[in-house]
Amino acid sequence: MARKPVIPHEVRTEVENIVAEFNRKTFRNSGIAYSAHYRGKYLYLKRNDYGDPTPICRLTYTGEMDSWEFAIYKYSDECYATHEIFPGMGEVDGTVEGAMRAGLEAYQI
Repeated sequence: MARKPVIPHEVRTEVENIVAEFNRKTFRNSGIAYSAHYRGKYLYLKRNDYGDPTPICRLTYTGEMDSWEFAIYKYSDECYATHEIFPGMGEVDGTVEGAMRAGLEAYQI
């Protein structure tokens, strides 16, 4: 049986650092924060806007830190869409930080 690809531990550590720095710079202890969750080759970014974390996007690990594949969460269909037009799509640049910036525009606080 083939093993599912997973995001390596060192990449997860780097992602956690990127998310923490983004939260520190962008939200400054406001009660709003992104969080990262992992499943296989996927990184799910959720955002806590003064309550429960809500889905924002899903990134697929391609083996490089600056080349993640992006999918925005569509609340209308309750699924992730890779070819969706949305406010903030210009921020998607293959990076974790770009995905968080796109999420801020797509789902404004």
